[in-house]
Amino acid sequence: MFRYFVLYKPFGILSQFSGEAHTLKAIGDLPSDVYPVGRLDKDSEGLLLLTNDKALNHHLLHPQFGHRRTYLAQVEGAPDEAALRSLESGVAIKVDGKVYHTKPAKANLKNNAPLLPERDPPIRYRKTVPDAWVELTLIEGKNRQVRKMTAAVGYPTLRLVRWSMEDLTIAGFEVGEVREFEKEEIYKCLRLNPSNLQAKTTGGQGRGKKPFSPKRRKGR
Repeated sequence: MFRYFVLYKPFGILSQFSGEAHTLKAIGDLPSDVYPVGRLDKDSEGLLLLTNDKALNHHLLHPQFGHRRTYLAQVEGAPDEAALRSLESGVAIKVDGKVYHTKPAKANLKNNAPLLPERDPPIRYRKTVPDAWVELTLIEGKNRQVRKMTAAVGYPTLRLVRWSMEDLTIAGFEVGEVREFEKEEIYKCLRLNPSNLQAKTTGGQGRGKKPFSPKRRKGR
C-alpha cells in the first residue's frame, strides 16, 4: 500500500534516517519503507515529502520532469529589481565543481515577512544590516541551489524554507509536524496523473489526510 507523508522539516535535521543523531528518526515512528523524495539541507527548513511510491519518487527527482518548488528565503540586504531579474533569467553557480547556469525562475520581493513558525535557533540579528524575504520558484533542484543563487546576485541567504511543491504546501503546519495524505490528494496537489508516470505501479489508496502523532522511530 502506498503511503504519503508531508513533514515540516525543522532546522538542524538531516533529510535521512541513517545516523545516530539529528536525523528523521527523531521526528516520529514512520513506516520503515517510506523515504524522503529529494532532500533539504540540514540548515534548511520546510516541506519534505516522504513516500514508498517509487514511481512518484522517480518522477519528482528526474531532471526531465520539472516541477515547481517555491522557497521563502530571508536574505541579507534588500534585493533591487536588477537582482530579482537576474534570479529569474538565471545565474551562474557551481554544481559538482563545474559552472552551471540555472534555468528560468520566478522571483518576488515580499513586502512583509511571511507568517512562519520561529526557527530554533533564530538567525543572528544584526541591527546595522537590513534583511528581506524573497519568494523564489524553481523547476529544478541542484545542491544548495537557492543559497548559491542569492549569493551570486549579492544577497546571501540567512534562512531558507521550502514552502511548496506545485500546489502542495506546508500552510498551517507547525515545525516538525507530519501529516498523512491520500494518494489522490497528493497527486492532485502535485498536478500529476498516476497513469502518465513512466513507471506505472499499483497500490492502495492511502488512509486519508490526518494529523500524525509523533513517536520515536525504532530504526529501519
